[in-house]
Amino acid sequence: MTQPGHTCMSRSDAPARWQAIWAGRGWRARLLWPLSQVYGLLSAWRRRRYLNGSLPVATMPVPVIVVGNVVVGGAGKTPTTLAVLEHLKNAGWRPGVVSRGHGRQGHAVLEVRPDTTATDGGDEPVLIRRKAEVPVFVGRRRADAARALLAAHPQVNVLVCDDGLQHLALGRDVSIAVFDDRGLGNGWLLPAGLLREPWPPAAGDPFAPQLVLRQGRHDGPHADIPMPPATQGFSATRRLADQAVDARGARRDLRAFAGETLVAVAGIARPEVFFQMLREQGLELSQTVALPDHADAKAFAALPRSASATVLCTEKDAVKLFNVVARWPASQRPAVWSIPLDLRIEPAFFEALDRRLAACGRSGRLSSADGHETA
Repeated sequence: MTQPGHTCMSRSDAPARWQAIWAGRGWRARLLWPLSQVYGLLSAWRRRRYLNGSLPVATMPVPVIVVGNVVVGGAGKTPTTLAVLEHLKNAGWRPGVVSRGHGRQGHAVLEVRPDTTATDGGDEPVLIRRKAEVPVFVGRRRADAARALLAAHPQVNVLVCDDGLQHLALGRDVSIAVFDDRGLGNGWLLPAGLLREPWPPAAGDPFAPQLVLRQGRHDGPHADIPMPPATQGFSATRRLADQAVDARGARRDLRAFAGETLVAVAGIARPEVFFQMLREQGLELSQTVALPDHADAKAFAALPRSASATVLCTEKDAVKLFNVVARWPASQRPAVWSIPLDLRIEPAFFEALDRRLAACGRSGRLSSADGHETA
């Protein structure tokens, strides 16, 4: 019998160990520091090639907003993308989304439709398509995905690139960097630290983020991120939503799960964050299943096969897990509920985004909120 609080590690604990290394400048981080210097040199060389024209930067006929992370893993990029899409739609824009589609099979350009599986489209693009209800295209080359999207949906007049901050081949008009409570970690580049690129960026770097969103717990402080002169910083708070959702769309108050025997599963960059948030809601977890980020459907085999079990998961896991469990016999099918993340962003962030988009119009990239013409 599973003991309360038991953790089923169906993956190695390597991600947690890396997070511990990146949090400080201990001997393990110092041992990796020479490799981070090599990483930095290669990254700078690649960046210079885009800056001097050796590598082309594709420009789209509509404004492009890039949302991404400067730090590795789980900073809140996808919830931010969804919030940006909601704001754009409310403001009268007709947005579309391009993404690489991490974790999917294949690299060809593909339109993500409401019935597209995570295997084909990637878990995050599938989640974005279903929640935001906007056109979503995935492709290894984001520029190719963007062209395909605009050709198929000529009414789209602004593109949001999900997880594209380091994808310099696609030109951007507005770039948003998302940080979480880890901040800059130890301030070093991978693999000795959290950073995918140096921070703060060099003065005058055209690829540097213009907007920074620092996310933190609703009841805790936000990380102190140094802001370059041309960058504006804003704050957001995140917490679990008050209600869980099942595969049929039924809702249940999160408090109603108190006192039940619960299994929690998370296939995200930092699973323990999700588990801790559930515990802080007064929920007792009899078992936790931590899976790799973008884990495939086979990884969910670690879950209990019992109709009497109740499983709680993240929204990103739900796009795979709902389909997996639906194929199990009824006697082995647990009740599965996904818990959305409630992200609340200060209004000034969206005001700054609107000003950036308005500047695109004044410069001639976009004359109005009307659609573009395609050849």
